[in-house]
Amino acid sequence: MVPPYRVLVDTNFINFSIQNKIDIEQGMMFCLNAKCTPCITDCVMAELEKLGQKYRVALRIAKDPRFERLPCVHKGTYADDCLVDRVTQHKCFMVATCDRDLKRRIRKVPGVPIMYLAGRKYSVERLPEATLGRGISKILISDPRSSEDLS
Repeated sequence: MVPPYRVLVDTNFINFSIQNKIDIEQGMMFCLNAKCTPCITDCVMAELEKLGQKYRVALRIAKDPRFERLPCVHKGTYADDCLVDRVTQHKCFMVATCDRDLKRRIRKVPGVPIMYLAGRKYSVERLPEATLGRGISKILISDPRSSEDLS
């Protein structure tokens, strides 16, 4: 996986980013120190539309032209299943989610990094193929202006 990184974004990642006042594209680029393209599938977009008024800001952000829209060929698939299927078939994506169950499912797919929110900033968890079965390798990328230690 090389820059520019294509990052599949989940519904709750958008929502948590709004709550923490983080611009998604800028936050990703700051975290990875590289150009990133946030990607959103039709299934995630449909999930946002179904959630209604409470998620109208998240829907507006998802429709931002900086987000790459990925069409889905299936009908009526749960958004999490769609994301897992996509990264299983095409390992050129990173997944951005704060959903514990989705993270657990993505970890089973070798070589797919997971971006999530930790302490009001984005962090990345990677599962290098060499460490599979021997534990999880986590890489936390912090704000260099921050005086907090990485843990």
